[in-house]
Amino acid sequence: MATMAALQSSFNSLSLSSSSFLGQRFSPSICPPLFKPTKNASPVVMKLKRWERIKCKPNSLPILHKMHVKVGDTVKIISGHEKGKIGEVTKIFRHDSSVVIKDMNLKTKHMKSREEGEPGQILKIEAPIHSSNVMLYSKEQNVASRVGHKTLEDGKRVRYLVKTGEIIDSTEKWKRVSKDKEKTEVAAAS
Repeated sequence: MATMAALQSSFNSLSLSSSSFLGQRFSPSICPPLFKPTKNASPVVMKLKRWERIKCKPNSLPILHKMHVKVGDTVKIISGHEKGKIGEVTKIFRHDSSVVIKDMNLKTKHMKSREEGEPGQILKIEAPIHSSNVMLYSKEQNVASRVGHKTLEDGKRVRYLVKTGEIIDSTEKWKRVSKDKEKTEVAAAS
């Protein structure tokens, strides 16, 4: 009971008048700043949705998956609506483990006109396929196979087809792939 009386007397002693500080701004000399202004203000970064984000390692670099196929490999599609078709890998995306195969999985893209008077277009583009839906293919023996790794006598580590034993990684193949790349770059530049 005594504590209640002491509490009521303390409330009565607090009288709010128009000259009190409640509801008014503090002058900078009275109140220290709550935060330190920085010279380099960071730009506002829009947060991506969970399904749009690329999974990252703790050092914020994207996780790059190991792929059993490389650019220039001949592969057979083993699932999806293009099942059974054979094509060549033109591009790989290691962050989501998908591949683009030449003239496969074509999707329709509607392009708006960029300039006034220019008509819009309907384009066919090659969409990526997950790498687990393709298998390496041997043109000589017409068979799809898993990939294996072995070390040659000279210490070179190469990929080979498990069913046939055919070595996939060869110097002639890489020369052919690099020449094709140069041709496409020259054609794109002109």
